[in-house]
Amino acid sequence: MKVYNLCLLGFGNVGRALVPLLVEKSEEMRARYGVGWRVTGVATRRMGWLAAPEGFDAGELLSGEVVQRVRPTPSNVEEWLEAAGCDVLFETTSLEPLTGEPAVTHARAALERGAHVVTANKGTVVHAYRELSGLARGRGLRFMFEATVADCLPVFSLFRETLPAARVLAFSGLLNSTTNVILEEMGAGRTFDEGVRRAQALGVAETDPSNDVDGWDAAVKVCALANVLMDAGLRLGDLSVEGIRALGHEEVRSAREAGTPYRLLAFARRDERGNVTGGVRPERVAPAHPFAAASGTSLMIQFELDVLPGLTLVAHDPSLRSTAYGLLADFVNATKE
Repeated sequence: MKVYNLCLLGFGNVGRALVPLLVEKSEEMRARYGVGWRVTGVATRRMGWLAAPEGFDAGELLSGEVVQRVRPTPSNVEEWLEAAGCDVLFETTSLEPLTGEPAVTHARAALERGAHVVTANKGTVVHAYRELSGLARGRGLRFMFEATVADCLPVFSLFRETLPAARVLAFSGLLNSTTNVILEEMGAGRTFDEGVRRAQALGVAETDPSNDVDGWDAAVKVCALANVLMDAGLRLGDLSVEGIRALGHEEVRSAREAGTPYRLLAFARRDERGNVTGGVRPERVAPAHPFAAASGTSLMIQFELDVLPGLTLVAHDPSLRSTAYGLLADFVNATKE
């Protein structure tokens, strides 16, 4: 059994959900895949670059009381990765949608040092997918990102492992839980602000939900999906993006009562000349459409393939644990023999 040194860059809600899941799944990973682990690095803006070559105690990590174990204290990502002896970097810092930084720099540094990279940060895929994937291949490493688009929904791994030579012609999806909840609340007769508060209470919306309600979170996911699955090379500026702020609660309620509820659709399509276009916009969906039945925080993606006219994936009410499992699954798949 090989024991991997794990470094957690970003230790917010997702990182804190990952640690107990690693503990819970430790025996299964050892027995089935010969994969062991210890966390030798934790880094955040608040805590700084913390390293423990022998591994932090799980109790420390779960309590959040992590202290520096090396001297001198690392002052940047390269020094931190070296001090921690990193084998696998989990990059879960906050998204910067326009550049993907500093997550791209973090991932590049880890790969150049010889570590696998597992990320939940969509910016790395949107802005540097080809670079980071090529760098990983050239060094016999893996750049993994299943948790970037739909928590643990197996989107990228599905096409990588089980649909060889299948060509994605188009996709559409409900890729943002916050807007799903807000539209559901408005459809039930409540206001936009009440919907936001409900999403925040469920833990899916930030204090400032602008990226969600204005469509930018979903737009970044469109770019990630199109760039990986359709080799599109899209950037945010290539998309038409419209959020849900302009929808009135009476309009949303009436649409739901008519059986054609509003959903914030994220989509991309390849035309006859091979060009890929995409966008995000609110639309009313027909009663028979799979998206009409979506509720709560559930996420859905529907693909049109050259060999299959329709393939729909659903994540029912995903949670932080679901996102953490996406990271754990990537870790196992990156390192198993």
